[in-house]
Amino acid sequence: MRSMLVLFFVLVLPASAAAQGWVEPRPQPGPGLQSQRVEKLRTSVIVRVTDRVAHVEVDELFHNGGAGVAEGDYIYPLAGETVFSDFSLFQGEDELKGETLEAGRAKAIYEEIVRRRRDPALIELVGHGLLRARVFPFAAGETRSVRLRYTQVLDRAGDALRFRYVTGAPRGNGPIPQAPNAAGRDTDSPFMTFTLVAETASRFGEPFSPTHRLQATRDHGQLTIRPIENPTGSLDVFLPLAGPAVGMTLATHRVNGEDGYFMLTMSPGAVKAAPEPRDVAVVVDVSGSMSGEKLEQARAALRQLLGTLAAGDRFRLVSFSNAVEAQKPGWSEATRAAVEEARGWVDRLTANGGTNIAGALDEVFRTPAGPGRLHLVIFITDGQPTVGETGPDRIAARVEATRGDARIFTFGVGFDLNTYLLERMAGAGRGTVDYVEPGKSVEAAVGALANRIRLPMLVNLELGGAPVRLKDVQPSRLPDLYAGQDLVVFGRYESTDKAAAGELSIAGTRSGKAERFVSRVEFPAHAASGGYIPSLWAARKVAELTRTIRLEGSTPERVAEVRELALRYGLLSEFTSYLVQEPPARVQQSSRAQIGAGGGGGGVGRGSGIGAAGGTPAAAAAPAPPPSVVAEAPVIQARATALQRDARGLDDLTNAGRILVDGMRINGGAEMRIVAGRSFRLDAGTWTDVRHTPKATVVGLEPFSAAYFEVLAKLPELTPYWSAFETVIVAGRQVSIKLVSGGRSTLTAQELAALVSDFREQP
Repeated sequence: MRSMLVLFFVLVLPASAAAQGWVEPRPQPGPGLQSQRVEKLRTSVIVRVTDRVAHVEVDELFHNGGAGVAEGDYIYPLAGETVFSDFSLFQGEDELKGETLEAGRAKAIYEEIVRRRRDPALIELVGHGLLRARVFPFAAGETRSVRLRYTQVLDRAGDALRFRYVTGAPRGNGPIPQAPNAAGRDTDSPFMTFTLVAETASRFGEPFSPTHRLQATRDHGQLTIRPIENPTGSLDVFLPLAGPAVGMTLATHRVNGEDGYFMLTMSPGAVKAAPEPRDVAVVVDVSGSMSGEKLEQARAALRQLLGTLAAGDRFRLVSFSNAVEAQKPGWSEATRAAVEEARGWVDRLTANGGTNIAGALDEVFRTPAGPGRLHLVIFITDGQPTVGETGPDRIAARVEATRGDARIFTFGVGFDLNTYLLERMAGAGRGTVDYVEPGKSVEAAVGALANRIRLPMLVNLELGGAPVRLKDVQPSRLPDLYAGQDLVVFGRYESTDKAAAGELSIAGTRSGKAERFVSRVEFPAHAASGGYIPSLWAARKVAELTRTIRLEGSTPERVAEVRELALRYGLLSEFTSYLVQEPPARVQQSSRAQIGAGGGGGGVGRGSGIGAAGGTPAAAAAPAPPPSVVAEAPVIQARATALQRDARGLDDLTNAGRILVDGMRINGGAEMRIVAGRSFRLDAGTWTDVRHTPKATVVGLEPFSAAYFEVLAKLPELTPYWSAFETVIVAGRQVSIKLVSGGRSTLTAQELAALVSDFREQP
């Protein structure tokens, strides 16, 4: 039976950091500071984009819930790399005089506020600039508004404009009264609305965000964009410029002198030339297990797919159970009469017998596609091979030998599936695999694919020249680009001492002709924004490694790489999540000199640098993931891997984590939380990373001390965990770091460098 634990998912900011500005009371003698209760009621943000200029207006409503007069400073965080101008700030009708502080000067102010308030949620803002203004006194029970207006020039990101807004900020220094949301219900955070309006909608393609799901509408020549949910964290909105047949949007992240990360989004423009002609073959399982609702849905899916065929397309339909039946021996032109005849054949399908997967695949690849045509094969099954050739390896080898250049898209319905075979077929065929759980719609899943692959824009894609060396691109083999569908690619770029600007190109074929598209881009030497990019890149790499393990077998090196990536970037995977049950002992000893002795997690431990009594588990000794208590575990894991491999934003990582945890067996009834992809268990009042083992050395740090902020500056990946918990142990590769009262408050430069190295295990 699945665990009934309550699990929380946090990828960017904790729920307590849900609004932009706040009123920070000025220190007063006696109990004055404690008696001030300036509460935020709501925030409204409206952004109007004209040409490349964004005009931002922020309205915030505050209430003095204390017994006396309240006064303080209005604090408004500024994104560290964005240049603002034309400030105006009003409290009601009265204009305020504010000052802007860049990130370096603001750092000390943020740290002082964090120390005084002991609010870990605020550390998300360290590194941002700020606007500060003295607000007029609030009488007890009084409600006042603050209105801020400013402009900024939008950054160019390849063939797109980029707007970034930092919403993360504290709620105020008192309890937040619940505010009604758009549906009239109460919410536990200040009510916030965000709207971006581009004045000339025709200038832009479809906007997108890797941080939040968006809703976009076009009306009266304007493009209006809103987040679907109450925004938290850093909101990134990209506005692709209309015009290029294939536009390229580049976002980057690079800090601490390491190799950088990039996110490249390819957005197809309007279809002007004739699309690539397609030969579409559909293979559907009609064995006995498909009877009833599944067959009805399969019929509906085939009808919908037939409706997406264009005038120049051809098609084939093949069904299989014990025997294999083709609707026609060869390809049919997608004429109205031929499609109607095919629909009649679909209506007559019945379910019975076994599952002859090999025979069906032999039949579909018996007739190759025509010259200059894109060959697409859609394969739907709810079972494992039981008739004819039943060996998954041999079936897959036959597909690979006979498929030619066909793209293969596989659908697994239910839980009685051979995920290995479906994954291998899709991988060989440069396609995708999708899993439809019981009770979910086969028609919706197949229909979504049919619409996605309707108009091929560019196939056989390859990244061309760039002003820096690109490496570790995910996916390593680029899929095809279709009209109306963005293609998102992640990767690394080699470090450089200064920004590198130049042309980035993408090449491919369209309608049998070679095409090349170029965009001018910049790979900066330092880019603190785009902090979501490393996690998305790592998620794709972990998913690809996991798929390779599933297809080619597990090796100590592959498993170790998955674990190391998951640990470094705070990701769940089927090869790390099992540690919730039984953490293995650390067996690899360090040979570095000891520089301290610790006990109880509060001091500096023995071992490598100031930390590690043990390193990562020996790869050769790594146990296999435990068997799941539910039979559907392989499908659940495969679904999560597929979602990670295709992740386009933080929501995808959250959903993949939910799927993995749902398929996990977690012993005991301890309270669990998942923060930024890592699992934490409440153990004797301390939230403990499940990757931490009793034999691991622990370095204790005093919360909000000088050492706390020094370590955070060197290990920014700790931010989401330290934001979410006040007492927590986070496991590194050779050492675990614990926030605990009585821990180290200062570190020497040598100790700090050793701790960072041991946590990341970098040479």
